[in-house]
Amino acid sequence: MSNPNRRTVLTGVAAAVTVIATPALALSTNEARALINEVVARINDVINSGKSESAMYRDFEALFNRYADVPTISRSALGPPARSASAQQLKQFADAFAGYLARKYGKQFRDFIGGEITVESARQLKSFQEVQAVAKLRGQSPFNVTFMVSDRSGSDRFFDLLIEGISLLKSERAEVGAMLDKRGGDIDTLIRDLKSAG
Repeated sequence: MSNPNRRTVLTGVAAAVTVIATPALALSTNEARALINEVVARINDVINSGKSESAMYRDFEALFNRYADVPTISRSALGPPARSASAQQLKQFADAFAGYLARKYGKQFRDFIGGEITVESARQLKSFQEVQAVAKLRGQSPFNVTFMVSDRSGSDRFFDLLIEGISLLKSERAEVGAMLDKRGGDIDTLIRDLKSAG
């Protein structure tokens, strides 16, 4: 059985660091691997920077916005209600969601200080690239982290992350769905509350 806490930590790391109907631009395996190597290096820099938690949250939110396909991830997290949301609501939700993830999982980052993620391999799967990495936390056995990378948004981005087989997209869709249900399906109220949640 996998450790839920370490899944939370790594999901948060990548999140604070997931498909749009535009043509694929033939992202190569080497390009996908290079992107995730860059993501991992930036994550490790922030984790071991010695900055305050609030500063780390801002850095991880910036990483998420830089390297993740935020519109795809946030739209997937919102689920079916995204189909009836306005373009403005989708944009506002994406912005609020990025900050929410950085704060939500940032609180777990202390457990990752001194740890390391290393990229092991990459391969093409269907219309995207899968990049396999191994995470090592102090006092825990190594575990697998898988980044799903695509250029369908117009630039190279990861659009999902699996920690020991558990999908960031699926986990957050369940969380956000529960939050939206509690607010009677009101997306605007959800957006407002996400700005301070986490």
